[in-house]
Amino acid sequence: MPDGGTAGEALRATVDLAQRAERLGFRRFWVAEHHNMPGIASSAPPVLIGHIADATASIRVGSGGVMLPNHVSLVVAEQFGMLEALHPGRIDLGIGRAPGTDQVTATALRRSPEALSADDFPDQLMDLLGFFTGRWPEGHPFAQITAVPGRGHQPAMWLLGSSGYSAQVAGLLGLPFAFAHHFSPANTLPALDLYRSHFRPTEALDRPYAMVATAVVCAETDDRARWLAGSGALSFLKLRSGQPGPVPSPEEAAAGATASRAP
Repeated sequence: MPDGGTAGEALRATVDLAQRAERLGFRRFWVAEHHNMPGIASSAPPVLIGHIADATASIRVGSGGVMLPNHVSLVVAEQFGMLEALHPGRIDLGIGRAPGTDQVTATALRRSPEALSADDFPDQLMDLLGFFTGRWPEGHPFAQITAVPGRGHQPAMWLLGSSGYSAQVAGLLGLPFAFAHHFSPANTLPALDLYRSHFRPTEALDRPYAMVATAVVCAETDDRARWLAGSGALSFLKLRSGQPGPVPSPEEAAAGATASRAP
């Protein structure tokens, strides 16, 4: 959401961008889950994914990602099963374990401070797979539940991460793995090595399949690209300093850089 803009304008611009990406031949378009961030209007990925998929014809649309600890696995299976049923073969479900927000907002999402310290992500992930496939361990209490329309409509699942933990989990479960290089560049190669060394083939994936996420700004010239990149850099600086807000314009970022260099 740019400074002076609205959430509606940002969301419509996102749909326009997805349509242009499809025309240019890109294969995927993912949206994130963030909360309490005035500069990002993407708090409900399934809603936005459905809207983008309706407005496009062939590009895969997905989540980068759904922060599973903020949700119950049954609801995620129902939501993304519905998206897959509506747009078969075009939906990606990227799963993350971070809150996608600050601690206070995470507490509001999970309804208690105690839930923040509970590391039940592996159990949540296995429940999600169970709701999609209908395969459960012997005597599992959820085996009697049918996720409608989740079961039988499993989208392509990815595990997202910025550390070795998710890399190992993705490998052990035989899932594709997407690494957040833009968050943790020093850990990219070690995490990919861990993923490959822990990989176990499954029916869906017989060998490791990884993707690296990085931040890129393209323009007609290097100078123009650096000028445009200033907007994101200033936004990130404000976020890290506890002052999140709408995304500043490149002009504002350039003015700030000029002021900081003044004697």
